[in-house]
Amino acid sequence: MKLIRVGSQDFQKLCHRGNGKRRKQVEQRVAKILEDVRSQGDDAILRYTRKFDHVKLTAKQLKVTEAETSGAYQNIEPEFISALKLVIENVRSFYAKQRLRSWKKASEDGILLGEKCEPIERVGVYIPAAQAPLVSTVYMTVMPAKLAGVKEIYAATPPLANGSVDPHILVTANLLRVSAVYKMGGAQAIAAFAYGTRTIPRVDKIAGPGNAYVTEAKRQVFGDVDIDMTAGPTEIAVIADDHCDPEYVAADLEAENEHTGGLAVLITPSKTLARDLKKRVSQGYVVLTKNLNEAVLASNLIAPEHLEIHTQKPQDLVKRVRNAGAIFLGPFSPASLGDYIAGPSHVLPTGGTARFFSGLGVHDFVKRSHLISYSRKALEKVRSHVERMAAIEGLHKHMASVKIRFERGNDGEEKSGGHSA
Repeated sequence: MKLIRVGSQDFQKLCHRGNGKRRKQVEQRVAKILEDVRSQGDDAILRYTRKFDHVKLTAKQLKVTEAETSGAYQNIEPEFISALKLVIENVRSFYAKQRLRSWKKASEDGILLGEKCEPIERVGVYIPAAQAPLVSTVYMTVMPAKLAGVKEIYAATPPLANGSVDPHILVTANLLRVSAVYKMGGAQAIAAFAYGTRTIPRVDKIAGPGNAYVTEAKRQVFGDVDIDMTAGPTEIAVIADDHCDPEYVAADLEAENEHTGGLAVLITPSKTLARDLKKRVSQGYVVLTKNLNEAVLASNLIAPEHLEIHTQKPQDLVKRVRNAGAIFLGPFSPASLGDYIAGPSHVLPTGGTARFFSGLGVHDFVKRSHLISYSRKALEKVRSHVERMAAIEGLHKHMASVKIRFERGNDGEEKSGGHSA
């Protein structure tokens, strides 16, 4: 690990790391793939599947069949089902508290205001499987959407060399009643969900992590479809002092280094701990601070995806944490818990975007429509203000749309039904 201090040039680079600079070559390749899928549909999906995944499929084989799903149950251990059911219940329990509800508020002046909450209708989730099948991503993306009330949830995952899909992914998707699973990966999968093909439905939102091509594809289709975020490589920061167990901290930092491109950062005022872990952990940074207060400041500037706090009183420090995707308190709360079983989604903001993004949740799959209802009397009380603002902006027909309601006396009084909305 490299030893740096707060305020140094290396620290500034760490704080402004972003999710990786977009490479022009990646941008151009992704743009070509998106356009091909938009114009050629299934044919483009199949061609890119042969090119990148080295698997030859037909259009009918893109969608996982019921027979394939049933067969998947024969290729997993029974203990997996037991563990999966526990995890699903943990995730369900956590996100049940996030449910958003419509509301209305009426006043005596004849004004009704509120919000109407409706789930997004169709969602596509991307499940990486190139290096290893990320089974946990299935329930970490699907469960928040289901608890939001999304009716149609589709999954995309790259096919294995023999044209099948990892059985653990299929079983998990089946238990969560995913509408369909498609054998497609990379930017072409994102394009298929964004634009739709003869075989694959167009969705309203795409969620889930992926490689640089998947991330760039999500960035480029945003606007045609919503996305959760543009996440980069995974990362962890650990605030620790002399009260920590160095073995635990080293293990958690190395766990993050296990991911390709993973970033591990130790933030500590302890010179002894800094020297120890600098030698023990294979790569990353040690940020040496003056005290724990500066350690929290450094963490807020870094805005890590995962933040672990290994101090005597972590609850005291967490009050001052402002920027972090997920926060793990104490020696027995490794980030691996959040990756797999605790309940909150592991789809989290990276690259410093925890300054303005949050972890995936129910709210990401809900649309809110504002409700506005005025009686004639209520409108009359504010008409001069509306007309004045419209006049300032030079929008005279906006003024006219208010005036016309009072030019015919009381003939139009409450014909719309008032607050029946």
